[in-house]
Amino acid sequence: MQVVKNSVVTLNYRVTNPAGEVVDDGQEPLVYLHGGYDDLFPKLEEALEGKAVNDSVSVRLHADEAFGEYDAELVQTESLDNLPDEVEVGMELEGAPADEADEDEEIIIYRVTEIDGDQATLDGNHPLAGQALIFNCTVAAIRPASADEIANGSADSDD
Repeated sequence: MQVVKNSVVTLNYRVTNPAGEVVDDGQEPLVYLHGGYDDLFPKLEEALEGKAVNDSVSVRLHADEAFGEYDAELVQTESLDNLPDEVEVGMELEGAPADEADEDEEIIIYRVTEIDGDQATLDGNHPLAGQALIFNCTVAAIRPASADEIANGSADSDD
């Protein structure tokens, strides 16, 4: 069987930066629904098209092909009085961008990157934003997707 649209693919993978430093050691296999369902970066999904079990690919993604360019506007300073009592560096908090408190706006996950006195710095960028990444993947398994998986646009997480 080959990787084609509407197949569920299991990948063993490792992600490094261009300097060869490990960014994600792929402790758990990655399972995704192939075929443009936004489960995987498009360039990586394209490289996997037609591959079979045990085939490997190595794909370099520029920042804009991975987690996006770093956006300084997604960094804000917030008073600790406006945050949970137990806030600490490394925590993740949900919120809307400071200048867009409209209910219809997308919720952003902010990481607390610094606490200085009574202020916390919150960063809404993905931790890997602005970085080029190299994905090294081996196809571990392929199976046809179920009708429910196709309807939902993602692989069942129970596999």
